[in-house]
Amino acid sequence: MKVAVVMGGAGPEHQVSLASGRGIVKAIGLLGHTAIPLQIDADGNWVDGQHEAIEILQACDVTVPAVHGEGGEDGTLQGFLQQLKVPYVGSGVAASAVGLDKHLTKAVLRAHGIAVAPGITLAGPDLSDTEVAMQKLKAAGLGFPVFVKPGNGGSSFGVARATDLPSLTQAIADAAVLDPHVLVEREMVGREIDLAVLEFPDGRVDTAPALEIHSDPGQPFFNATAKYGSNATRFVVPAPLEPALAERLRRTAIEVFAVLGCEGLARVDFFVPPDGDPVVNEINTFPGFTPASQFPRMWAAAGLSYAEVVDTLLRTAVARG
Repeated sequence: MKVAVVMGGAGPEHQVSLASGRGIVKAIGLLGHTAIPLQIDADGNWVDGQHEAIEILQACDVTVPAVHGEGGEDGTLQGFLQQLKVPYVGSGVAASAVGLDKHLTKAVLRAHGIAVAPGITLAGPDLSDTEVAMQKLKAAGLGFPVFVKPGNGGSSFGVARATDLPSLTQAIADAAVLDPHVLVEREMVGREIDLAVLEFPDGRVDTAPALEIHSDPGQPFFNATAKYGSNATRFVVPAPLEPALAERLRRTAIEVFAVLGCEGLARVDFFVPPDGDPVVNEINTFPGFTPASQFPRMWAAAGLSYAEVVDTLLRTAVARG
């Protein structure tokens, strides 16, 4: 097959996306297919030119939209590919848009009885009015510490932990630079567990063994530095879980995938409190995909190599048409 791999993008995850795309391109070559990399620069422009990119995309059998975050994982690129009638890997427009929007994700999951971290969403004038933010937090029964994060985006860019009014004010201002909607959520104390969900060509959906994150103790939380710039962060897979908890997380991850209408792949991230029920933190409809990323690590523990995971994604996309 001829496979286009779109990478880069205008969001803060540009470099992460390039790394994911390069890994996928290499795997496609190992599978015996022809990989055609297409890059979107940091200003959102197609490096080869938009008309040239359209011609290339339409000449390919399938496309891998490996752009993380804004402009790629939010349904924008998926809609573009659908207009071109080009088969592509991963979720469609609606699931991608909802999955990247943390507020919408939580609203949908909460409506389906799936536990999410308690929090509030700030927008418009509320972003610069700390008194209103404090009133909303109080009404929601939330106190410090809290986590502040942009409504859209990934890789923990713009995420901060606030322990008092000054740090809350600064955190909201910083997050608002990246997105006009800002979430303020209760700090969830407990284990951080990830589940990798994969759809197979026959329509079956399953998860790999769970992964537990042990973040760099020198960082305040599992932030971008702990994710990409630290040798002290450890990923344990399979995570040591009681069988009942492991099965509960597996069922919930597949339910989240189905409720949001996802296709192809997703990573569902959980908090597991010491004495409470698991809580969904977020979903990534196109998670980091370097060979060292969590998603391929989990499937490696299930016996699927990086290239075999890519092969599954391609075959599933082609089968879906």
